[in-house]
Amino acid sequence: METTPLESISMEQAQAKQFALVDVITRHFQGNEILSLGDLGVVKGLNKPTYTKKVEEVLAEFFGAEKAKLVRGAGTGALRFGFMSILKPGEKILVHEAPIYPTSKTTIESMGIGAVYADFHKKDAIEKAIVENPDLKGVLIQYTRQKIDDHYDMGKTIEYIKSLNPSLPIITDDNYAAMKVEKIGVQHGADLSTFSLFKLLGPEGIGLIIGKAALVDKIEKFNYSGGSQVQGHEAMEALRGLIYAPVMLATQAQVNDQLVNRLNQGEVPGVKKAFLANAQSKVLLVELEEPIAECVLEHAMELGAAPNPIGAESKYEFVPMFYRVSGTFLAADPSLAKKMIRINPLRSGPDTIIRILADSIHQAKK
Repeated sequence: METTPLESISMEQAQAKQFALVDVITRHFQGNEILSLGDLGVVKGLNKPTYTKKVEEVLAEFFGAEKAKLVRGAGTGALRFGFMSILKPGEKILVHEAPIYPTSKTTIESMGIGAVYADFHKKDAIEKAIVENPDLKGVLIQYTRQKIDDHYDMGKTIEYIKSLNPSLPIITDDNYAAMKVEKIGVQHGADLSTFSLFKLLGPEGIGLIIGKAALVDKIEKFNYSGGSQVQGHEAMEALRGLIYAPVMLATQAQVNDQLVNRLNQGEVPGVKKAFLANAQSKVLLVELEEPIAECVLEHAMELGAAPNPIGAESKYEFVPMFYRVSGTFLAADPSLAKKMIRINPLRSGPDTIIRILADSIHQAKK
């Protein structure tokens, strides 16, 4: 088995992102404003809190985009509004030939959108799909992997699609990639990027849409009501979380690298092979010598590992998560349920994970 995980930024690059974001913030906020939790309500002329508007302007500048919009519904809501900005019921969207992430699939089906599949690893397949479907109204590219053997490059895929049809809008699902990789979708030339800020140490249910102003303006109209607005304190909390996210995620990536090396050197009996993969977050996949994965997960939970995600890397998650392989991976290969688990270090160190894994396998074999 071979995997091609996304390349994580280094600790130095993560620090540079943190410093750059803080620098942008100081260009939009006065010092006394930073010490405030933010305002509430629909301010006249903005139809949203002043602080929410300021945070959106910060994020647009930081990511080098025309406009940003904070929305409710986390990453799912952000992507749904992205679809609504370019698609009408019954229209078609181009997607990768792989299981679609469940919440994205729900939105596509509920809107009556037709999915046109093409293998994003093959230029001729992409070209064939676009030529044979001149009525395509958009493209969805998921940044992280949908299948274990996925390896398409986000930047090159966007560039190639735009070379075939520059006017075809591209939306990227940047969940589990933003602040972990050097550039998100819009920085590679996509029209919109969408992701959850809850996955980046922010508040529950807050998502971000960023990209072309004309599309973001449409989304503003979809969220006209006062109850739809992200309040100032939520926007400020999301911004604070985003500041700390890159360095935290770079530390997490370092722990993953250490674990792969140690496990593949035979440190834990019962482990056949360890891989790094984006499933959906960049995690450690552990293939076991025996089909005892479900039992191992039960014992890991008893030993202090989280048995399931909350927001998948949210501010509440700090112990390592031992979990089943992702639904999209299982859809591609159901046999993985018995012989493989995924581990997300979250805020823990490698020694903690090695201990829990070794003890869980030992107990599962009894």
